[in-house]
Formats: sequence, C-alpha cells, structure tokens
Amino acid sequence: MTYKEKFEESLPKTNFKNLSFENQEFITKIAFLYEFSFQELKQIIDFAIDFNMWHEPDISKLFNEEYANRKNAFNDIRKKWENFRSKPNSYKNFSKDLYKDDVRKFSFTKFEGEKTALGSCPVASANTRCCNLLTLDAVQSCGFDCSYCSIQSFYNQDKIGFDVNFKKNLENLKLDPNQTYHIGTGQSSDSLMWGNKEGILDALFEFARKNPNVILEFKTKSNNIKYFLENEVPKNIICTWSLNTQTIIDNEEHLAASLNQRIEAAKKVSDKGVLVGFHFHPIVHYENYLEEYEEVYKTLIDTFDSKKVALVSLGTLTFIKPVINKIRSRKFKSKILQMPLTDANGKQSYPLEIKREMFKHAYDTFKPWHQDVYFYMCMEDESLWKDVFGYEYSSNNQMEEFMKMSYMGKIYKNNTL
Repeated sequence: MTYKEKFEESLPKTNFKNLSFENQEFITKIAFLYEFSFQELKQIIDFAIDFNMWHEPDISKLFNEEYANRKNAFNDIRKKWENFRSKPNSYKNFSKDLYKDDVRKFSFTKFEGEKTALGSCPVASANTRCCNLLTLDAVQSCGFDCSYCSIQSFYNQDKIGFDVNFKKNLENLKLDPNQTYHIGTGQSSDSLMWGNKEGILDALFEFARKNPNVILEFKTKSNNIKYFLENEVPKNIICTWSLNTQTIIDNEEHLAASLNQRIEAAKKVSDKGVLVGFHFHPIVHYENYLEEYEEVYKTLIDTFDSKKVALVSLGTLTFIKPVINKIRSRKFKSKILQMPLTDANGKQSYPLEIKREMFKHAYDTFKPWHQDVYFYMCMEDESLWKDVFGYEYSSNNQMEEFMKMSYMGKIYKNNTL
C-alpha cells in the first residue's frame, strides 16, 4: 500500500474534517513530506485544532521549515503543544467576538416519557468520592453553551427535549417514606433557565410538597427566578448556583448569566427564605486565578448569611474522550483544553498538586462559613480530602449520609426561623 493510500484511509479516523481548509492543505503537505504514522498524523491534526482553538499561532507558523527526519518533526511540534499546555492560560487576547462565528442555535422538541425514574448522577464513579446524588430529568439538554460541559456528549445539542408526560409520571413515582432522598434536577439541563415551561416547576414543587423526606435541589447558571419569587416555595427545596469568575463566564460559559446576575438572583431567593448553595465546579487554572476566585468567595461571605446557605461544593475540569472530541469539533476559541491533562480514574483532569492548591485555597478563604455550611468536593480523588478539609470519609455512603443529615438539619432550622 502506498503512503497516499494509507493517508486517505487514515483521514476518516481522525479530526481532519474539523480543520480549516488552510490547515488541511498544510498537514497534507507535511504528511507526504515526512510520511507520519497514523498515530502521529492523528495527534498532529489534534495539535493543529488545539492551537487554533487556544488562539495561539497557527501550526504552519510553529512548524519549522525543515527537520532532519520524521521523528524530529513530530517531537518538535508535540513539545510546542505541551509547552502551551503546561503554562498558566491567559485570556488577555480573548473577547466575546471570538464566539460569534459559532453561536449555538437550538430548537425545542417534545417527547413522551414512559415513566419518571430516579437516575444516578451521570458522572458518578466508584473511584472518586461521590455523594450518590439521585437525578430527575425534566429536560434533556441545556440552552447554555459552556465549552467544558459534559451534557454535550449525552444529548443532541441542537434539540432541547421536554417530556410532556413528566408531571403525570412524577405523580406516580413511589418513594419510601422512611428514607431520605437527595435529588437534583440540574444534571441533564439547567434547572431554572426554562422557568415553568411545560409545567415542569409546577410538577416539581408539588412533588416536593408531597414528599417532605426529599431534599430537592435546583442547580442553575441563570437568573430566571420569577417562578420562585411569585410562588410559595416548599421548605425542602434548595436552590443552588454554579458560579465562576467573570473571566471564565465571559470566555467559557457562553449564553449563561453574568456573575453579578447569578449572585443577585441567589440573594433575592435567599431573602425570600429559600435555602441556597454554591457550586464552584469547575474551578479553572489560569493566570491570577486564585486572586480572582478569592474575590468571588469574599463577595459571597459579605453578601449572604451563612446560616441560610446549605452547601458549597468544589470541583474542577474532568473530561471523557467524547467530550474532548466534541469540543474539538467546535469553531469557537477556548482555553479549556489548554491544561496539563493527566489520568484521573480513566478520565482526564489536572494533576493532584494543582487540585490541592485550588481546593485548599477555596476552603481556607471560606473559613468564616466552616461551622455553618456543608463543604464537599464533587467527584474528586479521595486522597485530596484530608489535605483540603482536614478530614475524610471512609466511603461514598458515609459521605451521602453526612450530607443529607446536614441538609435536613438546615431545612429544619430554616422552617423554625
């Protein structure tokens, strides 16, 4: 088989189609010049995509005019790619305009669910400390366009699906009245951005009223709190906001509400007597990130009464291969994959030393809240707990029980205020 035949046979198994026409031409030229192996060619194509996505120089500018041999050529471009990944990211040359050519467009669709069943957190793993969260999927897919989101690998990103049978099926969901349940609604979509479309909030509020043994958590990046402000909220509902620095919101959390909008929405809901919480997941490593996150932490401490805050969770970027491929298929600029990826229980994430730094810094900054608020790390290696919090759980079940006891205790106190 000639190299031309090998090359043409290899292309469909790579991300070649996601390259610009200019990069396709350039990589074709160097492939025939150096006759890269399939694995080398596949990686070089991904390098080219990453350089473009990271808003770094084009591969044609980084590739030397001449190398002694194929090995030198591949090793040099791989080293340049690794150097970009190893240094802290900078968003100084980023702007919202870099997203305008790939703004996500979606439409609504309806489906008839056969029954409403409690699911497990879609990223749950036995190899990391997990709270065993149960899930209710009222909506399939999210209307926001966060570059790092794992939902994009589970559903068709162009269609937002609403289950027209959700209310009826939810009424038929049978729970053990002697068991405490922690159920989240924001795992397959944002909990609040859709408001009461198709009656989903009506159904969930009624479900919470009928089942006082349920801790029902709404997780959001929106400021759509109209329904919460206009209706009586069951005391066993917790409303939580996923927060980030404005730098990350501007450049990686496309279409979502701003940091100030999220905090203002959380404050209004809290002032109404609803328990709130905050998720810092993902904390992202970039230039001056600790200083910027610290500002957010201190803003929360100054704005909220810790006795009315149920939880603060910490986590960071963790990718499975389908999500990485999905990100590389987009045309927007993102630094989210420009990180020192290492193996994390079969997935890709930051090295433990970076995680230890980001999580310990967050927990230490929140010291004024340590006595009142439940802190945890979401889906992180159990070895981090002792270093960050000074304690650890022996199992996921133990963590789940402590979390539910804390939340129920807070709900009880909130009821008696």
